[in-house]
Amino acid sequence: MEVALCSVPSLAWLVRSGTSFYGRFRHFLDIIDPRTLFVTESRLKEAVQLLEDYKHGTLPPGVTNKELWAAQKIKQAIIHPDTNETIFMPFRMSGYIPFGTPIVVGLLLPNQTLASTVFWQWLNQSHNACVNYANRNATKPSPTSKFIQGYLGAVISAVSIAVGLNVLVQRANKFTPATRLLIQRFVPFPAVASANICNVVLMRHTELEEGIDVLDSNGNIVGSSRIAAKHALLETALTRVVLPMPILVLPPIIMSILEKTSLLRSRPRMILPVQSLVCLAAFGLALPLAISLFPQMSEIETARLEPEIAMATASKTVVYNKGL
Repeated sequence: MEVALCSVPSLAWLVRSGTSFYGRFRHFLDIIDPRTLFVTESRLKEAVQLLEDYKHGTLPPGVTNKELWAAQKIKQAIIHPDTNETIFMPFRMSGYIPFGTPIVVGLLLPNQTLASTVFWQWLNQSHNACVNYANRNATKPSPTSKFIQGYLGAVISAVSIAVGLNVLVQRANKFTPATRLLIQRFVPFPAVASANICNVVLMRHTELEEGIDVLDSNGNIVGSSRIAAKHALLETALTRVVLPMPILVLPPIIMSILEKTSLLRSRPRMILPVQSLVCLAAFGLALPLAISLFPQMSEIETARLEPEIAMATASKTVVYNKGL
């Protein structure tokens, strides 16, 4: 797999790498690698300088391709591609799993009270909103009011659904206590999934009104398309529904089985550490799989877009940035 080692990969490479699920999966594994969280400020400056030297043809002698790829990986993980500013560590994609796993464990704690349900849903959506904002497409100005609107909408929807479902389960007299506890463990999934959709739609609503840039094969902007924006938001929303599925569905199933074993029955203090490990494994599996479902740079036929865009280019297909 080849890529030009400059500040941003070439458009042609991004499109090629997005043609297969395996190619996208390998690409995003690099992006979410948590080892980049331990890169020092001096190491980051060295990586950026090395890439600048490569770009201008002034590389010191003896620099290998492996060192260039390592520098590229560090810069992509830490520096925002549009603003060239350092992304705050907890909100980097490489920090999504280590900083998000404790929240997932909290969401799945058994015997949740009303206060704990509200707290963990609020904390989860606050973390998601900050990650979304930190990794946003910053080529166009994004009003702060849209961020606040999306944040409040996600938190209110998540808390309302979670509390509502918990109340329904508590009032369901037909369920045994064991069945009621099992159902309560699955409550976070519909709450988080619906809140994620709300978050995407509210925070990116301006794209539906103004459209998003579509590019030809040479990377030239053909126009702004509202139809392409609908495709981008739909693909992103589907990703946000799939993402919490393994994280919030698999651990309750696995833990309900493990808790019946003699090991955990005789050592109840091990339940929380074991659940944390299960959640971490599920999170590590779910994130790269979910964001690999659709290519970040997606192709669409110009005939399916607005007439003025179809008339503005001879290309049969154009490319748009779906976003993460």
